[in-house]
Amino acid sequence: MSAPIDRRPGGVAPGASRPGGVVPGASRPGADSPRARVASILAQAARAYSARPPIEDITMPTGFDPAAVALFETIIEAAFLVANADGEFDAAERKRFQSIVVDACQNLVHEKQIEALLADLGEMLAEDGTEKRVSMVARTIARTEHQREVLRVAAYMAHASGGVSAPERAVLEQLARGFKLDAAAVDEALTQAAEPVEV
Repeated sequence: MSAPIDRRPGGVAPGASRPGGVVPGASRPGADSPRARVASILAQAARAYSARPPIEDITMPTGFDPAAVALFETIIEAAFLVANADGEFDAAERKRFQSIVVDACQNLVHEKQIEALLADLGEMLAEDGTEKRVSMVARTIARTEHQREVLRVAAYMAHASGGVSAPERAVLEQLARGFKLDAAAVDEALTQAAEPVEV
């Protein structure tokens, strides 16, 4: 498994377009419910992620979309940051997180790929800290519709862990500020995530 696309300053992969662009086949706003749109965008990004070659040096396949890969990694990182908000992310929480992500991706991404991605994200979080990683996530996602969906998926992960704690909400609020969204966006994300519908 290759390392995730580095979203640190100057860390854009060679030949990569700006992350946060249009994901081919993703639903447009108003086309359906926000929750279904999230699932569609996450699944589309997951499809690109699953097609990513396991070795950096080999030729990328035709149609490979590095922006979609970056979008997928950013969605997962935002949820990961919320899951780690209280400073604890034990083996049971990690397993539940992986299972939820694999299911939300419609099994397009193998659990081993998610496991390796989480290991990489854990290293970056340990090195950079939450504030810097939240800033990197915020800088990666440019489109407002994607920003709201990143918040919603992260909020879903907070609900899945047994309820939204104060530290988890604080990370969601940091993400919203980084996206230049108002506080109501966090409340909306939490409300949508609490609905009994799959990610």
